[in-house]
Amino acid sequence: MLVEQKQPSMGRRGLVVGNYCHDVLIRNEVVVGETLGGAASFISNVLDGVSIRCDLVCKVGSDFAYSVSHPPIVVPTSPTTLFHAFFDSGSEGEEVADRVLKRVRFCGAIEPSDLPESRFDFGMAVGVAGEILPETLERMLDICEVVFVDIQALIRVFDSDDGTIRLVGLKESGFFHLLPRIGFLKASAEEAPYVDVEEARKWCCVLITNGEKGCTLFWKDGEMQILPFPAVQIDPTGAGDSFLGGFVAGLVHGLAVLDAALLGNLFGSLTVSQIGLPKFELRLLQRVKDEVQRRKMQCLSCCEDSNGDLKFVKPAGHQQFHSSLAAAKLMSAAPLHECLRNSSPRAVEQGIPQCSGQQKLLVNPVYEEPIQSVEGTQ
Repeated sequence: MLVEQKQPSMGRRGLVVGNYCHDVLIRNEVVVGETLGGAASFISNVLDGVSIRCDLVCKVGSDFAYSVSHPPIVVPTSPTTLFHAFFDSGSEGEEVADRVLKRVRFCGAIEPSDLPESRFDFGMAVGVAGEILPETLERMLDICEVVFVDIQALIRVFDSDDGTIRLVGLKESGFFHLLPRIGFLKASAEEAPYVDVEEARKWCCVLITNGEKGCTLFWKDGEMQILPFPAVQIDPTGAGDSFLGGFVAGLVHGLAVLDAALLGNLFGSLTVSQIGLPKFELRLLQRVKDEVQRRKMQCLSCCEDSNGDLKFVKPAGHQQFHSSLAAAKLMSAAPLHECLRNSSPRAVEQGIPQCSGQQKLLVNPVYEEPIQSVEGTQ
């Protein structure tokens, strides 16, 4: 039977589990930038922005290069997890190839003993490099009222020679037996074939993100396509993570499930329109929170049934809520234009990361060869 999803409350905090990473972006064999990576960084960025309390459990090495609002566990004997993302601009007239992602260094697994001795209203298992173990997820399920899982935390495996990522089926991952206890399972359209959505939807709500097409929710008795928000894509990194953060934030703030998915789509679209970890304007965040509060008051009776379980119904005014969020999103255009104006013409043309909520590092030696600045030789 479908797990009974409860509405996360505003009175207690959440638990986000997944390591921070160093990401090195390589285009046509040239290093073009370094950024803070890891799903936990994007998700906490959204939750902090909309005033959702959360604890983060993540590990880094002593070489960790960024200042973050949620301090990680530092493992002095291990390096920070490092990914190389390879992009090929292609020749003129050729289609640009998808990125190839390789795990170069691994800080280590998050053990059950690393989790707090507390109870949480919600948990988010959002590993990116194989750091979440089955026993760690099981411990999260024990201490959290409801757990949201990103499928990449469960089905990624890494080539022993060069760290290239490949995916395995959920049934072969070692996590399948925990599926009946998971509240929400998020996957991208590319990851969905490894999930067996028809099987998974019997036990939990499955959210499939599909870029510019928005997302689709699947549950035992139905499914629903959720409208996207238009965006000029500059950097897709972290869009799915921001989506999940926005979705959870919507539920915590009292939205119906399908309305919360709209909020997820909004934050995903804001993320692809910026480079690296996105900056959200304070006035934009306040406008979004105001719209969410207004929507909550309109739908006080449509989120839960008499037992307090979430209802999967499309509430009246759903389309209007989309329009209201779209209007709020227009307020984010200014930082994007500022970012583009401060980028080199070559960077804009090729989509090279230039500015973000975390400054790129061109001097930190996470990449062992000299790093070439895209703005010219230094």
